[in-house]
Order: sequence, then structure tokens, then C-alpha cells
Amino acid sequence: MAVNTPDVASGWRPDQIHYFDADKILGESLYVSATTKGGEIQGDAPSLLVPYVDDADSAAFVAEGAEITEDDPDLDQVQVFTRKIARLVKLSREQFGQDGTAANISASVKNDLIRKMDRALLSQVAPTAPAVAPVAGLVNTTGLVNGGEITTDLDPLIDLLVQLQANDAAPRVIVVDPLAFGALAKLRKGEGSNEGLLTGANDALTFPLLGTQVSVSSAMPASAGVVIDPAAIISAYSQVEIATSDQAYFTSDSVAVRATVRVGHKVVRPARLGKFTVEAA
Repeated sequence: MAVNTPDVASGWRPDQIHYFDADKILGESLYVSATTKGGEIQGDAPSLLVPYVDDADSAAFVAEGAEITEDDPDLDQVQVFTRKIARLVKLSREQFGQDGTAANISASVKNDLIRKMDRALLSQVAPTAPAVAPVAGLVNTTGLVNGGEITTDLDPLIDLLVQLQANDAAPRVIVVDPLAFGALAKLRKGEGSNEGLLTGANDALTFPLLGTQVSVSSAMPASAGVVIDPAAIISAYSQVEIATSDQAYFTSDSVAVRATVRVGHKVVRPARLGKFTVEAA
């Protein structure tokens, strides 16, 4: 029987293991929405080799019937290492059997995995050699275009987006932390004005920035933001595994619920990604 969501009752019966499609149940994670998936892998030691072709400005006009000049593509590959994210929940047998427990655990585990995945992509510190994973998050990755600080207007962000587009990027999402989002929302149209630069007085506190989707994430460092072209980041993430057991905590008459997902990524075109900061409001 196919199981698509983790809150189906059968997925929470003791001594069972169920696998769920991360693209479906963790779709809110930036790993899913803001990267290009290269494949799946299991284990810390193996790595995923993802081939790609470096963009080259080699297309040209040719006359009708003329021979087309042969071009040798600049082939490259990227090596992606992954690490496992896990959560273990202990529940008394009585609590585990209550109506609604499966749905509540499902929501809690899902949100926890998404937060950890997003921290891994955005702000994870670089590993110390010889360790190769978990890999550095975007704010700790070298080579990104630095757009500087936004203070009173959006000019630095405009310059950053223009530069990324000049680097052949297709920016799809801007990710900011809640403090940066609040500071942007408080930008005024002029000195002494109460009218917001990005929103009106009665508008909801949601807006695109310069036509680009905005995602607010507590996984970002304070007052920081990144601009992402998903094609510049190759990722690997597994299915979500949910396992339950009434044996692990046998002596306390309790049930263990374990959730795991494996993730990793590699920036292949850092010049197509940007970062910036926002002056605190």
C-alpha cells in the first residue's frame, strides 16, 4: 500500500518503518524549493558525483546550409557529501495511543526537520578538515557576490540583483531572517514619512522584493539575507524515514518514534548567488 503522508495511522504503528517522499512532506524546506536535486545517497562515507556542463558563450549565427562549428563542452562534476538529520521522540504507551497523537507528532517532527535542513543550507559552519560534512551553509561559502548593507533604500539590493543577472544568474528567491524582514518593512518612502517603501499602512506584512519571492527564515543569521538561483546549488536529500518501536523503552512501557532524513549540497556557481545585510531598525 502506498503511503504518502506521515500522519496516516498505519505509519505510526509500533515496530514499523515507513518512507515518505521528502519533496511532498518537506516541500517548505529551502533544500527542496531553492536547490537543484542531483540525487539521493545513504551513508556518511559515500558521496554523490553530479556531472554538469559549464555555461559557455559559444552559440553563434550560421548561414543556411553551412557547417556548424563543433564545440567541445566544458564538462565538470561536483562531489556532494551528506549527513543524517534525526529526531527521536519518547512517548508513554498511553499517550501514544491517544487520538490525535500521530498528527501532533507528525507536525512537530516535520517542522523540526525543516528548521534543521534550512540551517544546514543557510548558516551551517564549514567543517574542519579532514571532515567533509556537514558542508558550509551559503552565508559561510566563499565566492558569493557581496551586496553590502541596506540602510535607507533598496539600491544595494538592486545593484546586487543586476550584478547576479550579469553573471547569468536567474534569481528566484531572497531569504532573510525575521529581523532583516522587519527592518525592510520599516523602510519609508521619505524622511519623516509614515508611508512604507514596500507596503502601505494597511497592507499585509508580505511582499516580493523587486519582483523576487521573499522567504523569511530564522535559520539565517541576524539581519542577513541571501539571493538564490537554485541552479547554482546541487543538493542531495533522501526520503524521510519514520520508524516506531515499543521495544526500545520496554522497561518504561514507552514507545520510541524516530525520524531521519539525509541532506547535503554543493555550490557550483557561487558568482550566481548573493548575500547582503540589513541595518537593524
